[in-house]
Amino acid sequence: MVCCQLLIFLIGVNKQRTTNDGPRTTDNMAPSASKYLLDFEKPLVELEQKLDEMRAVDTGRPDVDLSKEIGALEARVEELRASIYRNLTRWQRVQIARHPLRPYTLDYIEALTDGFVEMRGDRAFGDDPAVVGGFATFQGERYGSDNRTVLVLGHQKGRDTKSRKYRRFGMPNPEGYRKALRLMKLAAKFNKPVITLLDTPGAYPGMEAEERGQAEAIARNLFEMARLPVPIIVVIIGEGASGGALGIGVGDRMLMLENAWYSVIAPESCSSILWHSWDYKEEAARALKLTADDLIKVGVIDTIVTEPIGGAHRDPQVTFKAVGEAIAATLDELDTLSTPDLLDARLHKFDQMGIYEELGVDGVAQTISNGE
Repeated sequence: MVCCQLLIFLIGVNKQRTTNDGPRTTDNMAPSASKYLLDFEKPLVELEQKLDEMRAVDTGRPDVDLSKEIGALEARVEELRASIYRNLTRWQRVQIARHPLRPYTLDYIEALTDGFVEMRGDRAFGDDPAVVGGFATFQGERYGSDNRTVLVLGHQKGRDTKSRKYRRFGMPNPEGYRKALRLMKLAAKFNKPVITLLDTPGAYPGMEAEERGQAEAIARNLFEMARLPVPIIVVIIGEGASGGALGIGVGDRMLMLENAWYSVIAPESCSSILWHSWDYKEEAARALKLTADDLIKVGVIDTIVTEPIGGAHRDPQVTFKAVGEAIAATLDELDTLSTPDLLDARLHKFDQMGIYEELGVDGVAQTISNGE
């Protein structure tokens, strides 16, 4: 009897921990969006406030007709919104990727799958709540494909202070990577595709993580994922920092949201190393070339998934639809490959990264004259 009561209590605690920072809808995200205003968004918000004031006057005063002025200001708001968000700097995209209302892994799991069964523990040390994973039915029929069972796993940051502390802001310990590897091997055993969602500021840098073999856990995952005999789709949904992201980021196809970033180091850390100050983080972001537009040019990622104007948090449902369609199309594409062809293509993909051609003086001069 006591054991049953203890089991019920633990299930309740685990369920509460999972849902404290779990799926959020458009309705409960939108009202608090103004609390997290980014610097470059201030001119737009000020203009929107003026528009709201004019609408209030127009509604409350029957003797006043401001329809022309409202129409002109609405056009100006849309023009400014497009101007801001279609010309973002690399640092501004980093800021959007870190927005606290941006959809996280559990949001995507809730939106894109059905029947998600979370699996915990690495069978060696314990569980790591910074990494969530389990089997679910990907609702491919919604996106012009087939429903299928998949393994889905990713980083989870947390929404409030309590859940962020519990999940360490999405920074995994070694047991998080080992749990992910255990689940991926289980997926391979049952021939199920793997979908990983990257959103982490990096692997946890604490002493206990190093004592339990952080570097080995990440390296082991790279080795095992390179030869996992099932399709692997990696989706960068927010931050993709260093080995913390790469530890579950080796795949056949790399999808990346428009305002996500992916780099060997965060801009602030790069600035601290090169200039001994965080004040040059914008210059560091520019030099790192960490955006989706930068990475697709050099073959690090394969597909850019567009976001609503203003970022994924502005309209999560539109974002979920875009990600779902991209995953469905990629699964259909990978289904046509045999296992040997799949593994050969995966290795070739990563072998090609970093290849460059040395140009002599004449070659450099020709490149410059061609404007390249």
